[in-house]
Amino acid sequence: MKILVTLPKGHTRDTFIPAPLVERINSMGDVSWNESSRNMTPSELANALQGVDVCLTGWGTARFSTNVLNKISGLRLIAHTGGTVAPLVGDAVYDHNIRVLSGNELYAQSVAEGVLCYTLTALRQISKYTNIMKREGWTHATFYNEGLLGRKVGLVGFGTVSRYVAKLLKPFGCELLICSGHLTEAEAAEHGGRLASMEEVFSTCSVVSLHLAANEKNFHIIDERLLNMMPDGALLVNTARGSLIDERSLAAVMKKRPIKAVLDVYEHEPLPMSSALRTLDNVLLVPHMAGPTVDRRQVVTSTLLDEVEKVMNGGESWLEIDRATVAHMTQELPRLSF
Repeated sequence: MKILVTLPKGHTRDTFIPAPLVERINSMGDVSWNESSRNMTPSELANALQGVDVCLTGWGTARFSTNVLNKISGLRLIAHTGGTVAPLVGDAVYDHNIRVLSGNELYAQSVAEGVLCYTLTALRQISKYTNIMKREGWTHATFYNEGLLGRKVGLVGFGTVSRYVAKLLKPFGCELLICSGHLTEAEAAEHGGRLASMEEVFSTCSVVSLHLAANEKNFHIIDERLLNMMPDGALLVNTARGSLIDERSLAAVMKKRPIKAVLDVYEHEPLPMSSALRTLDNVLLVPHMAGPTVDRRQVVTSTLLDEVEKVMNGGESWLEIDRATVAHMTQELPRLSF
């Protein structure tokens, strides 16, 4: 088996492929590594793919376009250490009968954990009170915080991440509302929730978590109208895509209203220093790190390698991404390499 690893040299590759996994990959066959500290250009990718059976990819890998694929033969499998594969693969890949694996399920598990972490952190005002402890020694008797137990929670969009979020919320006894055009009432009930409109979610839920893909339809779908529907004290959590929210409207509304937000993703990353969001005490800003947590990166790669061996031996994989699934994934990914 001939393998190409496209991840460039550097911290990102070292965290996804630490030394033991380097040894494992090298033991799997004839392996070529990207020896550069940058991603390959499409032309370089096409040249490097000559005679390759399996390509292990990462953030920023060039797209497997028709132009690239028409220059090669024999590629059987793409295994992506990232989550969404939409920036890398499209119909051309499937038309060439190339199978695709991704760490999407593993990313989703970790991001769901991040949603829970951010929600509890914001409700309990951890940042505020730890800072008070550092500055003043103790808090005042009139302190106020909130919990997640028994809350009404709305999930906007219901894909891989939100399935895991719904599962994590069950021990908290939350009333779960799901806004999705892809679920039936029976399917929503199977996940412990019920279907609701966007308007009902924003006007009645004390926690709203976004889980939509970034596409033209969803661009700035969270606007001033919806934000002003949120009850006083409600919390908005975004670990999906920054372009879902009209950030100017969000900043303007949050200057005037007693609502809270935790943002992990932004329309432009890094978030510009001039952003009004940086000035607001009721917004927690996190630098796109909901998941996978760095310790889980090697787990993603190790699991993918297990699945590569399974597929190359004629088996099926729980990490396989089919053509239909790609159509619902985020098409553009403003992801930084850490």
